[in-house]
Amino acid sequence: MKQNSPNILLINPWIHDFAAYDFWAKPIGLLYLAAILKQYGFSIFYIDCLDRFHPEMPVTNPCLRYGRGPYLKTQIQKPVLFSDIPRNFSRYGIKKEWFKNDLKAIPKPDLVLITSMMIYWYPGVQETIRKIKEIYPDVPIILGGVYATLCEKHAVEYSGADHVATGMGEEYILKLVKEYTGFSSNIFSGFDSKNPDAYPYPVFELQNKINYVPLLTSRGCPFSCAYCASSFLMPVRSLRSAESVIEEIEYWHKKHNVSDFVIYDDAFLVDAQKHAIPILKGIINTGYKLRFHTPNAVHIRKISKKTASLMYKAGFKTLRMGLETGIFENRAEIDSKVTNEEFKNAVKYLADAGFDRRQIGAYLLAGLPGQSMESVACSIIMVMNYKITPIIAYYTPIPHTKLWDKAKTFSRYDLESDPIFTNNAILPCMENQFAWETVSYLKKLIKH
Repeated sequence: MKQNSPNILLINPWIHDFAAYDFWAKPIGLLYLAAILKQYGFSIFYIDCLDRFHPEMPVTNPCLRYGRGPYLKTQIQKPVLFSDIPRNFSRYGIKKEWFKNDLKAIPKPDLVLITSMMIYWYPGVQETIRKIKEIYPDVPIILGGVYATLCEKHAVEYSGADHVATGMGEEYILKLVKEYTGFSSNIFSGFDSKNPDAYPYPVFELQNKINYVPLLTSRGCPFSCAYCASSFLMPVRSLRSAESVIEEIEYWHKKHNVSDFVIYDDAFLVDAQKHAIPILKGIINTGYKLRFHTPNAVHIRKISKKTASLMYKAGFKTLRMGLETGIFENRAEIDSKVTNEEFKNAVKYLADAGFDRRQIGAYLLAGLPGQSMESVACSIIMVMNYKITPIIAYYTPIPHTKLWDKAKTFSRYDLESDPIFTNNAILPCMENQFAWETVSYLKKLIKH
């Protein structure tokens, strides 16, 4: 590495919310950028404000089944805008003094890159940026990620970052870093961001512990569901080769003893004959005893006897399906992904393949604009009748989606005025004031 190569600090910010939990959540986009920059000669440093394995933890946070577990939680003052919500508010992640010490422990960065996820988590991004500027007031900070892309104007005005970058950072990161650091090299022209097999592996080695590894075997989604911003965030679908995916799995398993892998794809089973099936066969052929999880859900229509059997043999343990509603009549307003018959067949194929029905979960959206709780309850009962697990996914209104305008109409908040109002924990599109009774009713129904 060249002695004069700039120091780049990448940061995963705190979460400010009513609740947060590590359900296999890693900033894979940021760690891809770190890998690219490292490959091109930059000195890379990484601080994860959500680190569950920080050295200062008095007692290591429990690493629960398959690598999941709780974040450290510190209660903080609730935003005034949430005065009507009878719940405590917290900062999730490492303590402020640990972050301060971590910042001082590394060489002074020439540039800081910070990511962002849920748009209503921006207060955590703001606090993270403020703390960085307290230590390094003259170091430029670039903000990217989901919040930056979906709410660019708000991020420019309120985040505190010196530059807000939108879209896929891999396409322009080298040019942007060169612009801010002045570091030039003719090797910058060598990276092909449009070839998914050309990407170096995300640098999970920079974490204090690798308790699971997320995998992106494809990017983008061919569907345009009304509640989802995937097609806006990643408009072009691209597939990695099965060989590159298997090589990455073998790398993490052999070198770092990783057994839990999390599929981050939005459409893993789409084009299964060309994509998922060769990958699943490749996993089986390795002979490794691995576990795979699908928190982003798989498309029900694409579950066949063959794909169900291969997923079971490959070691899939947590199977989530994107059902969204059990009411199939007039569901075209939200999506056209599945019919009643297709759902019924998918459950049968998975059970016949050997999956314990408790491993199979179906996501159900609750809190959609104009949706009654009775319809959600009917969907829960329908799913339970198949003896699989209903999983409530509370609706988050998202800009640039088809449901955004309707959400603004139904919400009791002015969603346009502040992204914080899109927090699904407050059920923003229920016309009536937030009530614990609504949430408790659905939870009890599932446990019944």
